[in-house]
Amino acid sequence: MKLWFASLLVCLAAEAQTGAPQSPAALDLPPDTVVATYASGRKLTFGELKKFSAFLPPQMQQMAMRDRKGFVQQYLLMNRLAELAIQSKLDQQSPTKEQLEFNRTYVLMNAELNDTLNNIIVPPAEQQRFYDMNRSRFSQVKVKVLYISFSSNAAHDGKKVLTEPEAKTKIEKLLAEVRGGADFVKLVKTNSEDATSAAKDGDFGTIRRTDNIPEGIRNAVFALKPGQVSEPVRQPNGYYLFRAEEIGMQPYAEVKEQILNELRQARFKDWMDQTTRSLNLKFESQDFFK
Repeated sequence: MKLWFASLLVCLAAEAQTGAPQSPAALDLPPDTVVATYASGRKLTFGELKKFSAFLPPQMQQMAMRDRKGFVQQYLLMNRLAELAIQSKLDQQSPTKEQLEFNRTYVLMNAELNDTLNNIIVPPAEQQRFYDMNRSRFSQVKVKVLYISFSSNAAHDGKKVLTEPEAKTKIEKLLAEVRGGADFVKLVKTNSEDATSAAKDGDFGTIRRTDNIPEGIRNAVFALKPGQVSEPVRQPNGYYLFRAEEIGMQPYAEVKEQILNELRQARFKDWMDQTTRSLNLKFESQDFFK
């Protein structure tokens, strides 16, 4: 058996249990096109091959289309061997019988899960209501930043580096200057060690509450009012001062898909919990479960 077809069978066994089929190979002929004849005149049509290939991983479809004669031969061989197994009643013998039962149950289980999830409908009004009732989740703050680094090494690339106590003293002094009326942007340009933001007058961008950022930064930023500067925020390699420029919310259109998926998943979980409860399960054998 060709190596690529052996790989195809391995992938097919996994792919057939994942739910929706992949897109068929990029070839289109009338379904009743006879691709080959075999076994005393039996006909293999393009439609039959297309149904089979629809469940193959894309890379296996490509391999099959590159060697179409080999693909047809191996497909028919696979079916012939399956017919011989049925004639020998192997489908009624262990372990084949149990494997068939397991695979059938597994495929049907996934079909039910996918069908249930795909048919969950969340009305637009409910999505909008979720957005309105969870406004804090979708809040965002546009900030400027001033950064002072520290290190346990006395020097780095020939330059003196501040120790953590020195960096803390410096950032607290800068904060005092800001609160005394100093221009935050000017202090950024002359002191900040974050070259990227310093080149843009300290602009750090917009931080969303759902962003994957350290909790200390998130708490500091979302406690600010417009124009306020945070207390120094310690991170592993330095201290930050954040100034809130604008406070707002992510537009509904930007988070609509996220909201829809979350609500659908919540309903799906409720359905799963209800289905699990419907088992009315009682564990009986103490010897088995101990």
